[in-house]
Amino acid sequence: MKNYVVESYENYKEEDRLSTNNARRIEFLTTARVFDELITDKKKILDCAAGTGIYAFYLADKGHDVTATDITPRHIEVIKNIASTKPYKMESRVLDATDMSAFEDECFDVVLNMGPFYHLVNESDRIKCFQESLRVLKKGGLLITSYIPRYYVFQYVAMQNDCFLDAKLAQQLTETGILHHDDEKCFWTDTYYATAEEMEALYREYGMEIVDHFAQDGATPHFAQKVDSWNEQQFKVWCDYHYSVCRQKSLLGASNHAVVVGRK
Repeated sequence: MKNYVVESYENYKEEDRLSTNNARRIEFLTTARVFDELITDKKKILDCAAGTGIYAFYLADKGHDVTATDITPRHIEVIKNIASTKPYKMESRVLDATDMSAFEDECFDVVLNMGPFYHLVNESDRIKCFQESLRVLKKGGLLITSYIPRYYVFQYVAMQNDCFLDAKLAQQLTETGILHHDDEKCFWTDTYYATAEEMEALYREYGMEIVDHFAQDGATPHFAQKVDSWNEQQFKVWCDYHYSVCRQKSLLGASNHAVVVGRK
């Protein structure tokens, strides 16, 4: 069966997404700041949907032993090319996050699940992904899952293009959280949009202790041009402000991306 998510990413330069401008960089900068607080000493880390490796290389550069996998072959090619310029070795391979049978039980200190969850429209696949992430995670280890908040997404796409200001699309997204690649008003690819309450409930269902839950970029994408007009000092003020409030519950649903961190 054709994987439309892979096709979408094969034709998109993911390596530019978090670095081309300040409005996009805030997602990475916020997340890296949290990583620095939570992931100390040298850890064995699996980035199970590494994209083109922005977080994998950030952590490897810090001295961690990182394995990077992704379902998109082009992404792994990019990772291998970058890794060839590094003084350390990074294992990387094409892998579906719903099947990590290539790895033994409890072999990683940290598992990053930074992308696959919100591309799995079937609940059974999301559960498989979550269970596999937990299976390869050591007891006491951290599972870090990124999701796209359900009640943010319609606001964003409707502001970007009037053709998406559609009542049927709004109802579909808010009631089901599901977007299919062949939907009449599809603006991306197969995607699942979750709620903060749903994500925390999933972690607790599997006996996880929630140690952090934060908005990666907040409402910044809504005023990206303004953010990109700021000088370095102004941008720093905004980044520091965002970080100081990114764990507020009122902001979790108003962010373009959010992350839950749990301890096994």
